[in-house]
Amino acid sequence: MGFQELGLNDKVLRSIAEAGYEEPTPIQKQAIPYVLKGRDVVACAQTGTGKTASFTLPMIDILSRGRARARMPRSLVLSPTRELATQIAEDFKIYGKHCKLSMALLIGGVSYAEQDAKLSKGVDVLIATPGRLLDHFQLGKLLLSGIDVFVIDEADRMLDMGFIPDIERIAKLLTKKHQTLLFSATMPVPVRKLAEKFLKNPEHITITPAQKTGKNIEQYIVEISKNPKARQDALLKILKDENPKNAIVFCNRKRDIANVTKALKNAGYFAEELHGDMDQRMRQATYDRFKDNQIRVLVASDVAARGLDVDALSHVINYDVPMNEDDYIHRIGRTGRAGLSGRAFTLASPLDTKALQVIKQHVEQDIQIYKPTSGKISASQERKAPKSHKTPPKVSKSQNSENSGVKGFGEDVPSFFESTVLDKKSG
Repeated sequence: MGFQELGLNDKVLRSIAEAGYEEPTPIQKQAIPYVLKGRDVVACAQTGTGKTASFTLPMIDILSRGRARARMPRSLVLSPTRELATQIAEDFKIYGKHCKLSMALLIGGVSYAEQDAKLSKGVDVLIATPGRLLDHFQLGKLLLSGIDVFVIDEADRMLDMGFIPDIERIAKLLTKKHQTLLFSATMPVPVRKLAEKFLKNPEHITITPAQKTGKNIEQYIVEISKNPKARQDALLKILKDENPKNAIVFCNRKRDIANVTKALKNAGYFAEELHGDMDQRMRQATYDRFKDNQIRVLVASDVAARGLDVDALSHVINYDVPMNEDDYIHRIGRTGRAGLSGRAFTLASPLDTKALQVIKQHVEQDIQIYKPTSGKISASQERKAPKSHKTPPKVSKSQNSENSGVKGFGEDVPSFFESTVLDKKSG
């Protein structure tokens, strides 16, 4: 089935063709016809399956008929993060370029006056994070009584970030009869309850069972000791062995982001950091440079786990074991997208065994123990690499014999995960 058979108008089909897409993904095949019919939809599909286009394409078709009024947007898309909201806005620009739709993006880190100027002219598509949307509403700069299509994207992430009360408040402000679409990678109980409360007889679509990772992603555990230096040693060793085209390194703590970025730069890598304390323009500039391959390694907090859409991202490395199984799914879901293969690595010490067991039980896929292609190497030795080298130079046998604190890199070291993470029968 091609896009032509989904019922989209010619202008939208033209934009799709110009973007280079020929076949819709499974979630797009199922969701788009129902959205065009005006049905409420609850869709659950894993990261990288094309969820965003599942609502942007039919929305553009629907909104191509009609005109916007000042301060009364015709549609509303709620997003949990600035990065994801920006990515959604880019998709609307790409697919709606022949339909002349107006759009506003309400996110933090950007001038209120600039956003208000767009609202005052009237917009067909309003994309926003919950907090900034409510700020404009409370200032009397925005009316929500003309919304025809309401989208809640990444609903499970909204739950994780504590936005559900804000979403409920916003939903109650939509006084006009409207269509509601809820998209999520996972479907925990609170998200299901949200759908039951605000959607009317929705069509339920599930492409892949919740809590599953992409089949194109090879997943590895990198065993390390409790030595505080072991994580940095292991990270540098993986980058040396794998020589990735590009990679995102996820850290649980912002202080680690700065330290890891500094170590990578000292080792000769083009690395930058991305986290929530950066202002929006700096974050967007860093993201754009990464997409343009000016940055090889992006060291990020979970703010980057959702919404970052980088073509052919080859590697994801969890510097720390994610706080929960959902974060694991969304982190590694940055790679292995659009049918391409990807590799994901998680650095773990014996202290992380229980957390890894929980992740393994939810993803229900093989997580292999990583076996390096060469001997041990210490982080202190890697940092001596000339900055002009993207890949640190080889080390001598005498250097390889030094103990870097990285477990699993020597054949004589037993795997402490084998009976927990990798043995499915133990689940």
